[in-house]
Amino acid sequence: MRIVKKLSIYTLVTVFFLMFFIGNGFCKTEHEVYFKDTPYELNVYKIYGTEKGNTLMIIGGIQGDEPGGYLSADLYADMALRKGNLIVVPRANFLSIIKHKRAINWDMNRRFAPINNKNYYEDKIVEILKDLMAQSDYLLNLHEGSGFFLENWESDLKNPMRFGQSIIADADIYYSKEKGADVLLGDTARKIAGRVNEMIDNKQHHFRFNNHRTFEKNTGHPEQKRSATFYALSTYGIPAFGIEISKEIKDIETKVRMQTMVINSFMNEFGIISENPKVALVSPKLKYLIVSVNGLQNILVRDGGEIKVRKGDRIKISQIEANYERGLSVDIIGKGTANDYNKEFEIEGPTKAFIRKDNLKCGEVNISVADSKFGVLTSKLNDSNNYAEVLKEQSAKPPKFQYIILEVNGLRQVLSNAEHLKIIKGDGIRLLDVVAQGVNAGELTVNFLGFVGNKIKNSGEDRGYLINTAKDLWVKYSKSGKDLEYMIAINYKDKKFGEVFIDIEEPKLNYIVVRHGQGGQRWYANGDTISVTVRDVLEVVDIKTNVNGNIGVKVNVSGAELSGKNKVITFNKNHTANRNDAIVITREGMIIGKAKIQIGEAVTAKNRNLKLGNRN
Repeated sequence: MRIVKKLSIYTLVTVFFLMFFIGNGFCKTEHEVYFKDTPYELNVYKIYGTEKGNTLMIIGGIQGDEPGGYLSADLYADMALRKGNLIVVPRANFLSIIKHKRAINWDMNRRFAPINNKNYYEDKIVEILKDLMAQSDYLLNLHEGSGFFLENWESDLKNPMRFGQSIIADADIYYSKEKGADVLLGDTARKIAGRVNEMIDNKQHHFRFNNHRTFEKNTGHPEQKRSATFYALSTYGIPAFGIEISKEIKDIETKVRMQTMVINSFMNEFGIISENPKVALVSPKLKYLIVSVNGLQNILVRDGGEIKVRKGDRIKISQIEANYERGLSVDIIGKGTANDYNKEFEIEGPTKAFIRKDNLKCGEVNISVADSKFGVLTSKLNDSNNYAEVLKEQSAKPPKFQYIILEVNGLRQVLSNAEHLKIIKGDGIRLLDVVAQGVNAGELTVNFLGFVGNKIKNSGEDRGYLINTAKDLWVKYSKSGKDLEYMIAINYKDKKFGEVFIDIEEPKLNYIVVRHGQGGQRWYANGDTISVTVRDVLEVVDIKTNVNGNIGVKVNVSGAELSGKNKVITFNKNHTANRNDAIVITREGMIIGKAKIQIGEAVTAKNRNLKLGNRN
């Protein structure tokens, strides 16, 4: 884009910052939860790109015995998009996933009838999926299928009635009244299969277009008239495809890689531009549970640990920390349903809590009932002798601080006594809870020295407040007054019995990557000068800072902040006298680096050609 006026030549500098590099702007994710804390909880992720475009809906886990589908969909829930949008439902049927069964009451992929009586939980979820289809331009339903689909019969596992390694549609060509045009499903599927097959060496695993001819009277798959793809196509005119990975392929990572090849190829075909998701299928592992006892004391229990309670105590597992965020459930043996997360139960005898990632057990915790003395405390409170004896035993054990739980920029951290946590100035900290032995968390005071939560009445209790470490801290309370280290003191009865430390590092700019319209990409360190010539066009395509995810980092050009929309800054030749023209990188009002812009005829700046592999 250039601007030309009579007798004047303008240098146009267009600085468009790709916001997914710094976590701001239009690239965002909305997370919606339906039927929360039920065994069939439904999580929906809507991801919006920085540029407008088509919307693709991805459904995984509609049948719970097909892990290749829901594990693949999971990879797209955290994706950042440059163009277009995604609606991702990683686990459409969470209860069937936990049970590792195709169906619980009904096969959910056979409940997409136009009229839904909502008699079963599957029907309630289907209605939500229908509404999401109405917001979409395309649909992919991820599955695992038996055998290998071939147009001609070759064997029992390789024939036209098998599903594996095929891209299924309900017609080759479908005329959409909604769009007033033909939907070329077959052409699209064959094109995608051809692209993906070029990346698969084993020809046995190549994909083929599988036309179910669902609209025809002699279709071999009449049951598909109640499927998600048929409903999306016939109701909304949406090109809808079922992606089937063969169940005969036993390696789960291979299944997921093939599924993502197909999804990525469809995204490219539909103009949805993004980073390819990373396939990193590490084994699920429980880190710890937070367990509430009688609604008062929160106990942190690590994998393989034990919770000791009295008979009649009520417990609730209120938090699961594992190496995965989604697909987690709790099953307290002998209690509740398939998912007992965030539900309170009375404990009458010893049992266990199994923690699962989807249908795989990833940890367990023993729940034991205390000895007879504690049983007496529960059942014979009127017996003052026994009661006093138990209290004496309890008081003989001094309280002990174990952990503090806090969040840094929304990510949860657990610190033990005297532990240090390194952060970057400007990070947001929220103190959540304390885990201690022999004392309830409510009897403790958690004091971030150098911060005042309640400015009207400073009680020294700072849990729950969001602390901006760039603006809210009193430097004089830091170690040696240097604003480098702060203490969080955990106090019991006005005496400190635990402490952790926050070490603060200044935010800094490592480099800015700029694309020059006249000369490729270059990177500039803090303090460098960017020289531009007449008619040069600049595009900032990346920045590197020491801030994790560049959270809170902002880009300013000559005083104008970039906020996700294209900003056009113009200069004429007389503008060279202005020495304030610069790309300035800030965080919470702090300047963390900048590169000066110099208008001239020749490139004289200390530029460095950008080379992949030399970036930190």
